[in-house]
Amino acid sequence: MSTQIPDAQLNSPSHIAEAPKLPHSRLGWLQPLVLLAPAGIWLLLLLVLPTLIIFELSLVPNIRPGDFVNPSGFDNYIRIFDPLYFQVVGRSLFFAVTSTIICLTLGFPVAYWIAQMAPQRWRNLLLIGFVLPLWTSSLLRSYAWITILRPTGLLNSLLRNFSLPTLDVLNSSPAVLIGMSYSLLPYIVLILYAALEKLDKRLLEAAADLGANPVQTFWKVTVPQTLTGIAAGSFLVFITAFGDFINPELLGGASSMTAARLVYNQFLGATQNWGFGSALSMTIILVVSLAIALLIKFGEATPRE
Repeated sequence: MSTQIPDAQLNSPSHIAEAPKLPHSRLGWLQPLVLLAPAGIWLLLLLVLPTLIIFELSLVPNIRPGDFVNPSGFDNYIRIFDPLYFQVVGRSLFFAVTSTIICLTLGFPVAYWIAQMAPQRWRNLLLIGFVLPLWTSSLLRSYAWITILRPTGLLNSLLRNFSLPTLDVLNSSPAVLIGMSYSLLPYIVLILYAALEKLDKRLLEAAADLGANPVQTFWKVTVPQTLTGIAAGSFLVFITAFGDFINPELLGGASSMTAARLVYNQFLGATQNWGFGSALSMTIILVVSLAIALLIKFGEATPRE
């Protein structure tokens, strides 16, 4: 004779079968660590550790190869504020800021034309043609500008053919700015193109219907919509130009000493002062890090709340 168990007893905790527990690994936190390990080891060995070594050397005054490393203070950093060296850092900032302004001034119209005015089927081809110089070495591009700007180069040959006075541009600050702007212009064009391609034309038409002239439309409609692209491209050019070594070295001559060239002289030149060169390197790292922080903050597609 079968007995029926009341529903209340069936639903009681004693008759409910325990659900099988999912296996929970105590080492689950290792999974993301394993995925991040290759890039983390790479950054640790090639970025973090060398930076720490440079910082340690920057605390040792007048250290040379083979000397005992004994950090003793910030004398090397104080030396940077010497008028001579401070002028070199200021010149590096001048080249970086000026080349950024030049690239932005020249690159924005080009990017706007490709993104908004060029036929759709030709845009990719135009972009490839514009960034084609990046397929060659930056060293070769600088040597090409030497061939153009030297006293017997292509520029002065054309000026002579038109009976115009020749220009002594090579080994001067304008030559450095020309080389930097030429090398970095494709980068800012690509970034601005990506921003201008998403430009809402309906807002441009609405501004025109409301009586805005082209200048007002540009500043009040186009620029706000592409501000993140402008910020990202400008900071990228500034960061690259501030640490540029090739263009000042080949096109600038002795009168265009920059922080990157000064670091080279401290490590591989006749002075062999690794402590001061390390302090200059840390200064460049600090400036670039601040620029990257500003790029992250102001280069976002949507601002943080």
